[in-house]
Amino acid sequence: MSQLMDEIEECVPALRRYARALTHDPDKADDLVQDCLERAIRKRGLWRPSGSVRSWVFRILLNVYRNDLRQLRRSPAPVSLETLPGSDPAGPDVQPGRLALAETARAMQALPLEHREVLLLVAVEEMSYAEAATVLSIPVGTLMSRLARARATLREAMQAGAPKLRSVK
Repeated sequence: MSQLMDEIEECVPALRRYARALTHDPDKADDLVQDCLERAIRKRGLWRPSGSVRSWVFRILLNVYRNDLRQLRRSPAPVSLETLPGSDPAGPDVQPGRLALAETARAMQALPLEHREVLLLVAVEEMSYAEAATVLSIPVGTLMSRLARARATLREAMQAGAPKLRSVK
């Protein structure tokens, strides 16, 4: 069992990255990872050595995240302090690279959940198609299809604000 715990511990940085990419909130991401690790440790007796621990832990994180989303749909939406009247939105000038990163993050948040999950697992966490398909419990062909659609949608969203070039005769 200590080998299992060591393998779970090795997954923590990747889990934090994935949770942060899913939630876009460091505090919610930390809570999500904590809930995932708590569940993995509590249910460690259910793990079978037929698959990788990494896939198993990522699957737990994804299930916890989806459960949280379902619960949020039933409760009222929270109001952020930045949107309240009287808040000061003034801030320092933002560099172009940071703007591009923020635009990409917004475009990824606009993707449907099933596309965003696939894109994050394959592109950010660098999982193989087979491993990502195992995490999401879908066939590899479905994963590849969702990934292609996610990339195309993201590409279109990123080019939507770009100036259109016309051909001149």
